Amino acid sequence: MGICFNLGNEAFSQIRNDIYVDKTGLIDYINGLIGTPRPLVCFTRPRRFGKSYSARMLAAYYDKSCDSEELFQDLEISTKESFRKYLNQFNVIYIDMTWFLSTVKELKLLVDSMQSCIIEELKEAFPGAVRETESSLPQALVNVHQTYREKFFIIIDEYDAIFREVKDDTALQKKYIELLRGMFKSGPAMQSAIAGAFLAGILPVKKYGNESAVSDFREYTMTNPAKLAGYVGFTEQEVKHLCENYHMRFEEVSAWYDGYSFSRIQHVYCPNSVMNAMQDEEIQNYWTKTETFESLKRYIEQNFDGLKDAVIWMLGGQRVKVDVSTFQNDITSFGNKDDVLTLLIHLGYLAYDHSRQEVYIPNREVAEVFQAAAKGGRWKPVEQAIAQAERLLNATIKGDQSAVAKALELVHEECSSVLTYNDENSLACAIYIAYYTAKNDYHIIRELPAGKGFADYAFIPGRRTDRPAMIVELKYDKDADTAIRQIHENRYDGSLKNHFGNLILVGINYDKDAKGKDAKKHSCKIERV
Repeated sequence: MGICFNLGNEAFSQIRNDIYVDKTGLIDYINGLIGTPRPLVCFTRPRRFGKSYSARMLAAYYDKSCDSEELFQDLEISTKESFRKYLNQFNVIYIDMTWFLSTVKELKLLVDSMQSCIIEELKEAFPGAVRETESSLPQALVNVHQTYREKFFIIIDEYDAIFREVKDDTALQKKYIELLRGMFKSGPAMQSAIAGAFLAGILPVKKYGNESAVSDFREYTMTNPAKLAGYVGFTEQEVKHLCENYHMRFEEVSAWYDGYSFSRIQHVYCPNSVMNAMQDEEIQNYWTKTETFESLKRYIEQNFDGLKDAVIWMLGGQRVKVDVSTFQNDITSFGNKDDVLTLLIHLGYLAYDHSRQEVYIPNREVAEVFQAAAKGGRWKPVEQAIAQAERLLNATIKGDQSAVAKALELVHEECSSVLTYNDENSLACAIYIAYYTAKNDYHIIRELPAGKGFADYAFIPGRRTDRPAMIVELKYDKDADTAIRQIHENRYDGSLKNHFGNLILVGINYDKDAKGKDAKKHSCKIERV
């Protein structure tokens, strides 16, 4: 077996022997493109989201050197009309860019070395078709097709590794792009040789200004996955099915790993985290085991146009407007805050609401990474607020109204430099940060439908805690008693009281006009039901 040419189906067979979620519907979509003018797909997702699984699945399906019918016969693709049409019908060239990056002796020789490696395999497989002195992979592919009438399906896994790992070597990047153009943006001879292509990576195809470096690809990304949204990660139904099979509580899995959302699929989960939770039978943060927060911290600390402030706002449970159109699809060409936020979407640190053009922290797992990245330096006020959060929660449960009001005033004051202080949303943001560690024991819901309206915050206890449920109602320029009275009058407490029995009602008011040295802008009323 070679390095890139017709590697067979063993890699996908190993995937099938592990926890497996059927994503073979992607094959049917790509089959529909074969024979059209643009059978080229670039599908980008963050690390941990199954890019290599998709690449190996496609390799096993198209590779003519093996028989994969039995491997796919119980999967979705076997029910499609296109299943047998292209099953094991093409020569597959599978390029793992991270492997070439890790093995090449000199980075400047990367593109030449990769072409030379594949050309040697083609010479062995197709004697007489390729000149001994040939150094161009596109030309070699054309020669094989013209001599043997063989077609190729090209798969490039981690195709954007050069732009991420060798981010400052523009000469190497340019040479790599020229190779891609040679294979995928050439004349009829090249197009006849290529049956289709699938590029998997993290970043969309590199842009120069507003133009894509390789424009003939159909691109599906974290900002616009379109009809491939169901293949970005695990869907809610897929996760529910896994929870049933592995005897895990879906509500807990959802609270930790749900949060990515697209117009076609509302609930998308990180596959790596879900699979690890199933295997370990343990809900925990698996993100930090595959990615340190140092890279995240490096991006945030650049603080373009108040980027750090936007992150604090999102830590407070809020969303931030973003323009994803200016991003140049690399990790060096940042012109403003939106470019960095867009990069964080593609890296999986942020989720993107396409309809509202807003970003947010998707779930508890990723929020912990942001929390770790916020430690030290200019983040001190937020770090201190989070450090005091457990003390505030305990004071709330004990009914210490004075301590709660004082703590909230400190948090709101310390974060005022990054929040629109005299604003109800800023108070809600401060409250969320102040009770940040409550997420260890509670599922925190903002604007919970209850009674005759929406409770500002509901704290729903997890099954592993004996802490009481809580409702927190916020008021602005009124008083804390009014907040408690609204909870009763609108019956926000009804469903939680009936379900949990032990319930705490918290009314918080912010008086923006309170003046004087001893004036108390924040007041608190706590009532135990």
